[in-house]
Amino acid sequence: METQISINTPALLFPAITLLMLAYTNRFLALASLIRNLHTKYKQVGEERVIIREQIRNLNKRLLLVKQMQGSGILSFFLCVLCMLFIFLDYQLLAYSVFGLSLLFLLLSLALSLHEIFISTRALEIELKDMLKNESVTDA
Repeated sequence: METQISINTPALLFPAITLLMLAYTNRFLALASLIRNLHTKYKQVGEERVIIREQIRNLNKRLLLVKQMQGSGILSFFLCVLCMLFIFLDYQLLAYSVFGLSLLFLLLSLALSLHEIFISTRALEIELKDMLKNESVTDA
């Protein structure tokens, strides 16, 4: 028994992928704002530059990951549309293959997103560590 996917199958991913892309865009905008603020702070502050350098390294990693997340998500969306075209043209084998690739790129995008979340929490830990260090100096 051969199963066929209908044009509705890849279409089901459209809302998920577009919401994912919106979330990634929001992350990118937040990173851009952080980088601009950090740049201003870097130019103004002298001795805190070690902490700022750590944050800059962290932000560079996150920026690369967000770019890869967005690229994987867009590729997944592109392949979904291509799958629908193949279904429309009645190329079932190509449709299956392209839909499978679309799902793989969506998984890659989600895995990159998870990795970026771990790195972003590291950035917050750097800030907290610095605040706790300053708190202990003030208490002494």
